[in-house]
Amino acid sequence: MPDLILAGAAIVDVPVVPADASVFSRVSTPAEHIMLTTGGDAMNEAMVLSRLGKQVRLITRIGTDDAGRYIKQICTQAGIDTSHFLELDELATGVNVVLVDASGERRFFTNPHGSLRALEAQDITPQAMRGASVFCFASIFVFPKINPEQLAQLFARVRKQGLLVCADMTLPKRGERLPEMTPAFAQLDYLFANEAEAGAVTEESDPVRMADRLISAGARHAIIKLGANGCLLADQTGLRVRVPACPDTHCIDTTGAGDTFAAGFFAGLLDGRDFVDCARFANAAASVSVEAVGASTGVHSMEQVLQRYHAAYPR
Repeated sequence: MPDLILAGAAIVDVPVVPADASVFSRVSTPAEHIMLTTGGDAMNEAMVLSRLGKQVRLITRIGTDDAGRYIKQICTQAGIDTSHFLELDELATGVNVVLVDASGERRFFTNPHGSLRALEAQDITPQAMRGASVFCFASIFVFPKINPEQLAQLFARVRKQGLLVCADMTLPKRGERLPEMTPAFAQLDYLFANEAEAGAVTEESDPVRMADRLISAGARHAIIKLGANGCLLADQTGLRVRVPACPDTHCIDTTGAGDTFAAGFFAGLLDGRDFVDCARFANAAASVSVEAVGASTGVHSMEQVLQRYHAAYPR
């Protein structure tokens, strides 16, 4: 039975490293790395969690094409439960080309008509929740057919089934702000956002104020991801604490770093770590992730991440 249910996007990534605007001035440009990997928020989290020894069920939409078959093959090899995949003949499985510059920052070529944004609320069924203790909706605002009201209804239903309810987000696509998101956020045990995303939703510029407003909206725990500055944690008891990032991280590719952070946090949660220690472990997983090319290729094992964790946060 799964430890955790993930709902979100599963696509194929083609990272190119390094790449910058100069590629458009030449007919051919050499790159150190051109790879074929999996991508998408939920897929990234599922892959990392599987390598950390957790059992994961993934809910997503893919096409019945070569890219979709590749994703299912990778999931099968990783031991990820694909029994709630929706495979549609008329849907093209998403393929992203990821251009990563010398600093590790990335830019995407994305097919807006593919599976990346195709998930619908009806795809996430009560039957898919069976056996797990944690549910994560991997990215609020990714899927245009799932509106804030549907999110609130989904989260409330999953909560009634007895699961912890968690969600990450991307930047709002339709100008969504805190008032309309409050019914959904109020159903969440853990809400993740990076600084730009939290700032856009809360209309605040200071991370502490962002966290305050997310907690005021009803989220039981809020985690603001601050990249190289670690993360800020907040909860309804009044806790406000910054957890520093792992030092001496050599950043190559930031693709999937936030997803790996969330996966590391969930692994810590499932292992019984407290809130702050989950964040430390999440930072360690993200630190390992950015040192490799690809959204989920950096993390290989629990032992690898524990080594980084113990080095960064000695007792």
